[in-house]
Amino acid sequence: MVWSRTRKDVHSSTLAETRTDNTNFVMLVDDNETDNFISKYVIEISGFADRIEVKNSGGEALEYLNENQGEYEKIPNLIFLDINMPTVDGFVFLYEFEKLSELVKEKSKVVILSSSDNRGDINRIINTKRVVKYITKPLNREILSDLTFYS
Repeated sequence: MVWSRTRKDVHSSTLAETRTDNTNFVMLVDDNETDNFISKYVIEISGFADRIEVKNSGGEALEYLNENQGEYEKIPNLIFLDINMPTVDGFVFLYEFEKLSELVKEKSKVVILSSSDNRGDINRIINTKRVVKYITKPLNREILSDLTFYS
């Protein structure tokens, strides 16, 4: 399943419009190491990103973003976020993400990459301001080619 907002919904906050460098930097946020390995591999072999940061929890990702929120080059353009993680799940991550600097919120777009096909989860998360797309795992080249709009 793939869901995405239209260009009108995302309006002036697409990655292409907020980036001033030529580096495409993505962050993977998932507690499943196998999923992270596969996603990272697909991103690497497709050449989708120049840099990939892997975080094994929502808490680790928020800590990284908080510590680096004043440094443009250390902020990812795209965050692939799992919904179902222990302690800091995707919903809590998005709530806390709103407390970060405007630089982070404008530069980083969030793509949900989840194995959940729960309609309640999907409906709840697609109405979140920062989420631009919902993708069901696993990540593949075809999905990444559809994301070029955001990169």
